[in-house]
Amino acid sequence: MMNWNPAVGIPLIVLGALALLLIYVFGKPKRPEQGERRAVKAPAAGGERIEPVFGDPDAPQGSPEQGELDVSLRAELERLGSAVAEDGAARAPARSNVGARPSDRQIERIVTLYVAARAGETLAGSDVVVAAEKAGLQFGDMGIFHRLVLGRNADGPVFSMANMVKPGSFDMTQLDTVRTPGVTLFMTLPGPLPALDAWEMLLPAAQRLAELLDAQVLDEGRNALGRQRIAHLRDELRAWDRQQERNQIRPGR
Repeated sequence: MMNWNPAVGIPLIVLGALALLLIYVFGKPKRPEQGERRAVKAPAAGGERIEPVFGDPDAPQGSPEQGELDVSLRAELERLGSAVAEDGAARAPARSNVGARPSDRQIERIVTLYVAARAGETLAGSDVVVAAEKAGLQFGDMGIFHRLVLGRNADGPVFSMANMVKPGSFDMTQLDTVRTPGVTLFMTLPGPLPALDAWEMLLPAAQRLAELLDAQVLDEGRNALGRQRIAHLRDELRAWDRQQERNQIRPGR
């Protein structure tokens, strides 16, 4: 049996304890500091994609799709009149009395068509303006185009035409550099004409624009506008007009 030698054993115990302490302190995995950026490894061929760390400014971001002017949202009409760039600098299209909608008329429905460039193509801004003028539209309020009732400008537009690219307005000083996937034609109801009459002006204008621009007319779902959908819209708008007439007739009046 080995004899205990304090002169040797005690220093060995102390050294062992120090070694264990150093391993504990320096052997722990380092935790990233708050806000620290961590490198994102590229995925191996055929391997699973490694998602970037939350908050990493280098993380890939989905770019906004062109043509997202959603006229089915009433707020978009106001946004067109007070567009704010992403960098925070306000840049609102010039206000105009041409095509200005009466402020006391509440929007109850919006009917939309698109005139879109063919696959892989875009439309030149100057061509769009020339086509709009040939289709009987006037440039005006909110920096977009409007079809008006002759002699009744104060009644607001029958329908309007906006750029499919946000914010929807047309910068007439930069037309030579503008390229767009298409335009949005929309009428807000109630308007200056019965809904069916307004539609009978909107549809031919959209078809004329498509002819002039070698483009195609799409419905509100961005599908090719066919005869069945046209007939269905006519029935809906005819029913709308009948409902408006009933609402205007009150017992005892």
